[in-house]
Amino acid sequence: MLDGWWTYVVIVVAGFLATDIWRWLGVLVGNRLDEDSEALHWVRAVATALVMAVTAKLIVFPTGTLADSPLWLRLGAAGIGFAVFLLAGRRVVVGVVAPITLLVIGLWWLGV
Repeated sequence: MLDGWWTYVVIVVAGFLATDIWRWLGVLVGNRLDEDSEALHWVRAVATALVMAVTAKLIVFPTGTLADSPLWLRLGAAGIGFAVFLLAGRRVVVGVVAPITLLVIGLWWLGV
């Protein structure tokens, strides 16, 4: 029984070392950065680019149920969701719920 627990301990320790230490170091170092510094502008730009790349990949090359949906539905949901996000005053919850709702309705309508 003790051998089974070591697997979980290794997973937790490895997960902590791989992610949480870097997060804490980021918090410690990040507190000293000026919000208008070039370094922070670069970090924001890279983070935004990564999020958009993953989003584009999910839209253009989907997996699972989305793979059965037409491209026009995925592009339309993303575009309308972005417009609703802007119209709602850049509220993230609205920008997430709107395209998901459109996708669900579209998939239901198409019978997927």
